[in-house]
Amino acid sequence: MSVWDESGIVPSALDKASGEQRSGRFPAFVQRYSPHFDARPAGETVSLAVLHFISLPAGDFSGEDVERLFLGTLDASRPGYESLAGLRVSSHFFIRRTGEVRQYVDVFDRAWHAGLSNFRGRDACNDFSVGIELEGTEAVPFEDAQYEALEALLRLLSAHLPIRWVTGHEFIAPGRKIDPGPYFDWARVRAFLPEGVALAIAPEDCDREMIERRRRLLERQ
Repeated sequence: MSVWDESGIVPSALDKASGEQRSGRFPAFVQRYSPHFDARPAGETVSLAVLHFISLPAGDFSGEDVERLFLGTLDASRPGYESLAGLRVSSHFFIRRTGEVRQYVDVFDRAWHAGLSNFRGRDACNDFSVGIELEGTEAVPFEDAQYEALEALLRLLSAHLPIRWVTGHEFIAPGRKIDPGPYFDWARVRAFLPEGVALAIAPEDCDREMIERRRRLLERQ
């Protein structure tokens, strides 16, 4: 099935609060199942899409170690991977260099992609965002196929979720993260954003003081 197929999303788990059937997985994309997720806060809506880059090893786009990281099966004893030992992270979606899109977490669940973050005065961006990882680094441009897949994904997400903004990890965790980085074409993304969705990539879109207060609080716990 093409990533352009907008046939909707497939049934997922029952909503614990209402008992109604949820839908949070898109049949247009390759389905994988990360164990690294939990429930969003009760009543939370998804208003933000956060873009990242990732590759393992950095700059190597040929293997499956990103998937192993998200699935919790990565061998962290390998040279260069020591810092990843015990790391439990995930993203809702991963866009490979070929444009293939893989989904790891139901969009109604909380993936663990943003970490310590703030968006327009709200901490903990994982609570209200969808995480989208693009295979890449800060040193190379992204592929046309990835932008085409991202456009299709954002259109599908905005048709089913109240997404209002698209941002980058670097803008919600400044000084700690740099992705999607200097080679990411924000102007190209702005041109294909769905109606009603805007970019949020200004310095004032993050409250650094709130992040610092949250960091100090976490250190005391």
